[in-house]
Amino acid sequence: MIKPRIIVTGATGKTGSVVVSELLKAGFPVRAMVRAEDDRSARMKAQGAEIAVADMSDVERVADALRDVQGAYYCPPLDPYMIHGAVAFAVAAREAHVEHIVGLTQWLSSPSHPSLMTRQHWLVDRLFSMTPGVAHTIVNPGFFADSYLVTIGLASHLGIFPWMYGKSRNAPPSNEDIARVAVAALMNPAQHAGKRYRPTGPELLGAEDMAKAIGRAVGRSVRVVPTPAWLFMKAARMADMSIDVMSNVRYYFDDHKHGAFELGAPTTDVLEVTGRPPEGFETIARRYAAQPRNQRTLGNWLREFAQFMIAPLSPGFNFDRYDRELRRPFPSEPQLAPDGKVWRREHGIADSAKSATPVHEKATSATSHPQWLESQ
Repeated sequence: MIKPRIIVTGATGKTGSVVVSELLKAGFPVRAMVRAEDDRSARMKAQGAEIAVADMSDVERVADALRDVQGAYYCPPLDPYMIHGAVAFAVAAREAHVEHIVGLTQWLSSPSHPSLMTRQHWLVDRLFSMTPGVAHTIVNPGFFADSYLVTIGLASHLGIFPWMYGKSRNAPPSNEDIARVAVAALMNPAQHAGKRYRPTGPELLGAEDMAKAIGRAVGRSVRVVPTPAWLFMKAARMADMSIDVMSNVRYYFDDHKHGAFELGAPTTDVLEVTGRPPEGFETIARRYAAQPRNQRTLGNWLREFAQFMIAPLSPGFNFDRYDRELRRPFPSEPQLAPDGKVWRREHGIADSAKSATPVHEKATSATSHPQWLESQ
């Protein structure tokens, strides 16, 4: 039996690279769509993937990339014009007679969220679901485990775990589990078309739980350090993180504080879809701890200590200026996910659950200042 050709967008990314690898292992012909050829795409080509170079917003090249493709993993680019690329992709998919799209989206996706990226995710979900002749499966995880482990170097070298999320919890999934859910759906579209999956880890964890797991992974005691959003943003800018991404992440801190990721978690989706139990947080942390930059050497310690000391004195992102220059649309009544009626209805969360949410903090960080509206 000839297996369908599947295109993977964001093929060198955190989930896309795993999707490519897993599909190739299963014997599927894979076309990996990348923005530019580099060492990562060269490795995929050596593994047997076909490489298609195309920017998601380039309508004609996207159309070329989708020719003779039956299935697609759509991993949206993290830029403010994501909706443009999604429309181009939907048009090309329709014209190429693509049969099935598995789309990576967000647990937070809703039409009134202050994050432009989150509102666009909501629109893209509906766009693909409304595309004639194309089946659609949604994979909508919350915060990845990766989001917490980006600071594992501080835990390894200085014994601290920065935490911006109050008393809230999450059951964070691994990149690999998210990808495996997508792969299972791609390999069996008849079973998964029209469905929505939320991969999570196996249990809800708070700050202390994660710190202990990271401590076991790095082999030392790790303490939680409550960290203001402004300081995290300064460190993110020092680490060359994109303002396009961080302009959205600033709002997710408050979603997290308000318990958005606790609601409905953990799920059994990873086990039910893939047949394998989800990876625990400590297992994931051990992979990150094994990376060379997180090994406990003098050079790594000096780098982390210097960045830790310099971060409070460094400039942060100018989000007000970014918003003005981008001239982005903004909802008349912005609402974090747990407060949105549409979000609660679409996620099957009863109104009574809102009052039962274990987190009752008011949004007080810089991410929730009324400048949301003042900067428009």
